[in-house]
Amino acid sequence: MSRQEAVEQYNRALRQGRKCYKDCVLRGRYPYPQVLDEILSESMVAGQVDLGVIEIPTDRVTGTKTTGRRSSFAADFMPLLDHDTEFATKWMDLCQAHLEEGVRDPIRCYEYMGRFYVQEGNKRVSVLKSYSAPTIPAYVIRMVPVWSEEPAVQAYYDFMRSYQMTGLYRVAFSRTGRFPKLQAALGYETDHVWTEEERRRFAADFTCFTDAFRKLGGEELRVTAADALLVWLKVYSYEDLHHSTPAELLKSLRAVWADVKVDPDTIAVNTNPEEPAESGLLTRILKAALPKERLHVAFISNHRADDSDWARAHDLGRQYLEAVMGEEIAVQNFQGVPLEEGAEAAMEAAIAGGAQVIFATTPPLIGACRKIAVQHPGVRILNCSVSMPYTGIRTYYSRIYEGKFITGAIAGALSRGDEIGYVASSPIFGVPASINAFALGARLTNPRARLRLRWSCVEEDAMGALAKEGVSLISNRDVPAPDRICEPWGLCEVRGDSFRSLASPYWHWGNFYVKLVRSILSGGWDALNSTNGPAVNYWWGMASQAIGVLYGEELPEGVRHLSEYLCQGVAAGTILPFHRPVRDQSGLVRSNGEHFFSPEEILHMDWLCDCVDGSIPGYEELLPMSRSIVRLQGVYRDNIPPEKEDPIL
Repeated sequence: MSRQEAVEQYNRALRQGRKCYKDCVLRGRYPYPQVLDEILSESMVAGQVDLGVIEIPTDRVTGTKTTGRRSSFAADFMPLLDHDTEFATKWMDLCQAHLEEGVRDPIRCYEYMGRFYVQEGNKRVSVLKSYSAPTIPAYVIRMVPVWSEEPAVQAYYDFMRSYQMTGLYRVAFSRTGRFPKLQAALGYETDHVWTEEERRRFAADFTCFTDAFRKLGGEELRVTAADALLVWLKVYSYEDLHHSTPAELLKSLRAVWADVKVDPDTIAVNTNPEEPAESGLLTRILKAALPKERLHVAFISNHRADDSDWARAHDLGRQYLEAVMGEEIAVQNFQGVPLEEGAEAAMEAAIAGGAQVIFATTPPLIGACRKIAVQHPGVRILNCSVSMPYTGIRTYYSRIYEGKFITGAIAGALSRGDEIGYVASSPIFGVPASINAFALGARLTNPRARLRLRWSCVEEDAMGALAKEGVSLISNRDVPAPDRICEPWGLCEVRGDSFRSLASPYWHWGNFYVKLVRSILSGGWDALNSTNGPAVNYWWGMASQAIGVLYGEELPEGVRHLSEYLCQGVAAGTILPFHRPVRDQSGLVRSNGEHFFSPEEILHMDWLCDCVDGSIPGYEELLPMSRSIVRLQGVYRDNIPPEKEDPIL
């Protein structure tokens, strides 16, 4: 390399440094590299760890250990001094040596909270940064921060644990608990220590991914490239990452970019259908004269209606939709499709057949929904589930807790003693709210009522166990459809060795689908455009007639009238199940009677009222058949260690 080339490289770096300096000043930012000694005090450090010589990401070198030579560099470590200074001469000497022989001597630096502060080798860092070198050898001393509840500190402690397995500084997340999900996505056990070959392969692939992340403006977000990779891996595989060209990788990341930008804990809960705007007389006449284009709708289920009560309820909803809106829609129906590849194939077939809206009726279909949504962004895809943080699809479910509140009031009115049994399904979103709503309903009509709680996901005959313990009224699983009330659904009375159903909440999926399709036709979907906002969850209740209460023949007439009055109040919004004094089992006041619980607070309840005897079971207590739905929808799903075969949520 000629001296002239080194001079030209310095001049390019000088222009870049001065531009960075000017931009920082204009934006009110510090224009020089940060100084660790100025931002760190002894009280902030729990200890030091000598990491020896390792490869560190050059873009994480953001400052210097001391104030020496600070004014020689801009914040991006590009030079600020004229090319005829001694500093510039040494910089160019190092540049020339770098290209002829390579810069072999490691720098010395300190690391704090994932950032590196140079003690020796500032000019080496500057030269390598000017050539966009991805890594630099460094002798590193880690400054361990004092533990605190600060999310950034917790995330860093999480990183220190994962670093012991990866040996890579690039694999850092903005939140705790995400590294095990990466391990699962890569096909590793949670505690797998990466081999040198695995480390090198991932580092090379992740460098390409990080380049795409930066090109899309990722450095302006509050997430890391590793966070973005986890979002990407929900749709694509690690093999896709390894074999994608830079252009393909950029395109695929752009397809899921809305999910990368959105806070995964932020979901817009839509609690009522959007009412179509009333058209004027002339508009209605013109519309009537024009030929109508049908909205093409497809239903996808991984069960058959003959084999599953849940699938049957949704199929009845489909039939109701066709009966009510037959002239406005065209419907395709796919039942019993296998998960993942089979579901994707069914959705592709539906789209090839003209589907503009797809309803996937069970939570396990969420993975296929995500993949199809990326490939067909113009198709409206909905999954019957709750609290899924994806902007490319929407979720829908019913506020069944409102019906539980009503049957709780019935139970309290009919109870001969103070104890009422309750069999809950699984610890998934919405179930604790249903338990609590039932308990508060029971207390409405019997202030001394207490719930004896059991779980069908823990014991196979929880209802029989309660009956053997002498409980005479038991709330069991709800009626899935409005066309029947059979034994033993809903609130049951124990009669010897049998159960007699008295009342039960039910899902009316037909009403749900009709109102949702009409909302789409009237522009309601676009009004909730989630391309750049939070994910959308339709969570409708009695006001939209998505749920109701069925009564058994032997329910006393007076109690039935009471129930009907309560239903009217809940539907009108004048009776709110949780708008009353509420304490949890620890004695904590959740409401003093004035607090209005938001839909998000109700949906994500993970606590039980103080009048409930029982607890939310841990994952290890669940029957094997119940674990998959808890991994998808569990109230503590983020704390469940992932397994290699799990979908990455």
